[in-house]
Amino acid sequence: MTKCATTCVVVICADVDGGLQCARRPPATHTVEPMTAPLDPLSLFRLDGHVALVTGASSGLGERFARVLHAAGATVVVAARRAERLDALVAELPGAVAVAADLGVADDRERLVESTLDRCGRIDVLVNNAGVGSPVRVEDETLDWFRDVMELNVTAVWHLSQLCGAAMVAAGSGSIINIGSMLGHVASTPVKQAHYSASKGAVVNLTRELAAQWGRKGVRVNTLSPGWFESEMTAGMESDPSSQAYVEANALLPRMGAADELDGALLLLASRAGGYITGHSLLVDGGWTAR
Repeated sequence: MTKCATTCVVVICADVDGGLQCARRPPATHTVEPMTAPLDPLSLFRLDGHVALVTGASSGLGERFARVLHAAGATVVVAARRAERLDALVAELPGAVAVAADLGVADDRERLVESTLDRCGRIDVLVNNAGVGSPVRVEDETLDWFRDVMELNVTAVWHLSQLCGAAMVAAGSGSIINIGSMLGHVASTPVKQAHYSASKGAVVNLTRELAAQWGRKGVRVNTLSPGWFESEMTAGMESDPSSQAYVEANALLPRMGAADELDGALLLLASRAGGYITGHSLLVDGGWTAR
């Protein structure tokens, strides 16, 4: 077997009786074994044999996430309130499973995880995508509205992470991807939505804490934080001139993100390709938060 080696020469100097004396340490050799098989870096992004649970999958980014994970080889379980949309989605994804659930209700969250484990036997990837937000001045927000947002955007993320995390810890591996937002890192005004920014900021730091608690148990937890992408919550922005001018003036890449521009980040965090990434908020925002 052919080996290649690099040689290092180390010079050690010391102050001896007021003078500087130096000596050369014998060369050290670092041996590098040759590769015995061709590199296949794309295989790191594959999810064959894995089970991925995606919430809020009936439309928008959640639907896209489910399709991408399925295309990478995962068995996908999709959850949302709108059962008919889920049924239409799984009809296009062989082997996928639909579970209708209101993620704002604790009993539904528990039923979702139990059903997934009963049907699939494991959960390797959890994508906490379900969320809500709507522009409103803080003076006009109601306490009930704020509580409802926090229940879905934060409590449900914590609860589903806890439920799925238990199975992942028992298995010694798993990846949780919490869908945050760049607005969990910076203020959203002039798009006024204190409830949304507060909830996504909570998700970012919840992610760090879960990562700290579970890292040594084999479970990675990260946040994927998009900028402006087309979804039900941003409906109309893509065709509204003032909204487009706002995005173009503030994003370093002066446009909204395209649907496929989250695919790579999602697969990185879900797969072995991101095996040394945890506790991180991966911003895919066109440079919005770099200013």
